[in-house]
Amino acid sequence: MILTVTLNPALDITHRVDRLSPHSAHRVRDVGARAGGKGVNVSRVLHTLGLLTLVTGLAGGPTGEAVRRELSQADLPERLTPIGGETRRTVAVVDEHTGDTTTLLEPGPVVRPEEWRAFLADFDACLDRATVAVLSGSLPPGLPEDAYATLVRAATARGVPAILDTSGPALLAALPAGPALVKPNADELAEATGEPDPRRAAEALRAAGAEAVVASLGPDGLLAVTSSGAWRATPPERLRGNPTGAGDAAVAALARGLAAGVSWPRRLAEAVALSAAAVAAPLAGSFDPTVHQRLRGAVDVQPLPPHS
Repeated sequence: MILTVTLNPALDITHRVDRLSPHSAHRVRDVGARAGGKGVNVSRVLHTLGLLTLVTGLAGGPTGEAVRRELSQADLPERLTPIGGETRRTVAVVDEHTGDTTTLLEPGPVVRPEEWRAFLADFDACLDRATVAVLSGSLPPGLPEDAYATLVRAATARGVPAILDTSGPALLAALPAGPALVKPNADELAEATGEPDPRRAAEALRAAGAEAVVASLGPDGLLAVTSSGAWRATPPERLRGNPTGAGDAAVAALARGLAAGVSWPRRLAEAVALSAAAVAAPLAGSFDPTVHQRLRGAVDVQPLPPHS
């Protein structure tokens, strides 16, 4: 079972309009609402692929209950730790003319120390059945900067490899704990290291403690720097669509590959194909199965020479 952690989940609300124009009123063509957050998106993809997964995290208030109900309707098992604060919402406005999406992100509720301790106990119990732990997304207010470091150490102590997908101080604080894999995007990689070259930046994160670094390079695919070597994985074509959730689909593929022990080139090819298929789907946490099948054997994975 692949365990996902979303400490700052959300109820994702999506509005679709014909054309988005600033400073004007819009008639909404369609409204959707479902549980969101990076770890939740990872679990959705894994569930669609037929893998066992468990959603964990923090949820509170009426919005938190709406998140729980939607997860139940989607047949996604959850063990969300209750908190007193109100779970956040995100609002995405999709311009149907251009395909562009504008997103508004609430910060999330303040988490009290006793609520964090309750989550740590729940997380420890869930590790009994986990093969991989995926830790994704931002930290809500109130949590310590080293919250992910605590979770990585807890998982590693139980023999469960941890994949970390976060950014900024939370990422840097977690590196000394030795996550099995970190997955920043190109901007997050440069921000964390101050190094504009993605290869050098990925190597810096490995030197700081990560066992492997897989960096999302947007439509240019993935860069992986590991103890076994380095690779670039490039999709055979560029797809138009909604990039929100593409990184989460890549993480799902990487988690599945880690759990199954497949080679790095195979993991990366699957991650690129699934990420591209997510771009072709309308909502984060979904992917187009036809695109996935078409691309998975066509991704170009090339080993990189040692970096001087």
